[in-house]
Amino acid sequence: MLPIWEPKNKFQKWLDVEIAACEAHQELGNISKEDVDIIKEKAAFDVDRISEIEAEIHHDVIAFLTNLAENIGPSSRFVHMGLTSSDIVDTAFSLLMKDSADVLLNSVDSFLEALKKQAYTHKKTLMMGRTHGVHAEPTTLGLKLSVWYSEMKRNRKRLVDAAASINVGKLSGAVGNYSNIEPVLEEKVCTKLGLTVSDASTQILQRDRHAEFITTLAIIAGSLEKFATEIRGLQKTEFNEILEPFSSKQKGSSAMPHKKNPILCERVTGLSRTIRGYAVTAMENQNLWHERDISHSSAERIIFPDATITLDYMFKIMNRVITDMQVNEKAMAENIRRSYNVFFSQQLLLKLVNNGILREDAYRIVQRNAHAAFDERVMFDEKIKSDSRITDLLSKEDLDSVFNFDKYTNHVDMIFDRVFK
Repeated sequence: MLPIWEPKNKFQKWLDVEIAACEAHQELGNISKEDVDIIKEKAAFDVDRISEIEAEIHHDVIAFLTNLAENIGPSSRFVHMGLTSSDIVDTAFSLLMKDSADVLLNSVDSFLEALKKQAYTHKKTLMMGRTHGVHAEPTTLGLKLSVWYSEMKRNRKRLVDAAASINVGKLSGAVGNYSNIEPVLEEKVCTKLGLTVSDASTQILQRDRHAEFITTLAIIAGSLEKFATEIRGLQKTEFNEILEPFSSKQKGSSAMPHKKNPILCERVTGLSRTIRGYAVTAMENQNLWHERDISHSSAERIIFPDATITLDYMFKIMNRVITDMQVNEKAMAENIRRSYNVFFSQQLLLKLVNNGILREDAYRIVQRNAHAAFDERVMFDEKIKSDSRITDLLSKEDLDSVFNFDKYTNHVDMIFDRVFK
């Protein structure tokens, strides 16, 4: 990702737009082939020289054009003909965002593969499902990962849509009215660059497009943060169900040699907050004086490189976490047992209701027994045997059918068919 945002690549994209404009002018008969050939042959820039010129004139595009002219010679008078700075900058910026989106899409695809592999590996691995942080009912690790996979599929679509929204160029002049350039030239340039033409613009492309792109990155980062936070929670000593990778030479604490801290997932959590902040900045950039000032430019030079590089880095971390995470199935089974089977309460409730007891009455009966079993540390299926309100109504076969772990895995195959089809 980093080379995309290097100054050299930015200026190269500017040059690509300028060359495409010269070629379009030639096709329209505005510039001779000889001059265009000279421009294409001699057009070159030096980042240090551009910086030197800019330090004097305080305008980066003019500094760039001045450096080109130093290398091209007299034919440079046809470079930037009829254009304004943002025709070049914004169109080239779209190319940079397009390239960064391609890198991120590759990262998304790699992460999806990692999730899918682990989901199938642990398709039926039972673990405790929690709601409000409290034991609810058993689920499977594979189902948890399939939920993450489904979310990342939606994120992939969001990124594709956001990339399409920003895949536009504009060469329409100082206020977007084509006063010194023909619309056909804009169409030719955008076609050459693989961009669509903005329907209408001022001097710049409107920043709702850029806000959509950055907020999409923030949503994706939020998903990675959610996954990381769940792994952090499951790595707590009291849970010990999933641990992020910890190398043989790694050290967890300067004071406590025993520590294995979830630093990778914590890093992802912190970085996600940064990208959310960039999303706010991108939305602030939508509002510009008379629809064109330069307040957005300084912010965008920070938030776009940082957000795309950071998100790509987050994917690298989470790919490693998912691929190499330690799954402690023994601890998962032990944690399930710590609930003394009270999670079968809903199955017992339904069985009583189906046998004629009012739901409210059945709820109270089951609730009292479940709470007592947990408080007394007695298995729930043993506890209810002493309650005649239950045993008088339900046969041994009925009771045995209540305590059925298969109900927690019966439909996982169906869910996988929907998610991974």
